[in-house]
Amino acid sequence: QVQLVESGGDSVQAGGSLRLSCAGSEYTYGYGYWLGWFRQPPGKEREGVATIYTASGTTYYAASVKGRFTISRDNAKKILYLEMNSLKPEDTATYYCAACYLTCSNRPLDERGFGYWGQGTQVTVSS
Repeated sequence: QVQLVESGGDSVQAGGSLRLSCAGSEYTYGYGYWLGWFRQPPGKEREGVATIYTASGTTYYAASVKGRFTISRDNAKKILYLEMNSLKPEDTATYYCAACYLTCSNRPLDERGFGYWGQGTQVTVSS
């Protein structure tokens, strides 16, 4: 059973930092498993933010967050992180942790390939 539980969302001012965490079950790490962060801004569609192939550590980032956000994972603790720096008001969104087994490999920032989702955590950035 795949379970994902996000935490760490908060309200911060522009320029600030936050770290999101996602606790995953044992079945979300290892060969074939990708983990990712997606977000849904108010009134907009959900979009890919960053993803990581858990077996190798290969990462992908959306252009809008590259250089500001860092995705990482602790395989031993089964925790996924998203370190967010230099936050902007446009980063305001509900952030979701997601997992896929092989189905997202060709397009790792496309949410349609991810079959397992957390409940989301809210990040609000004020100007």
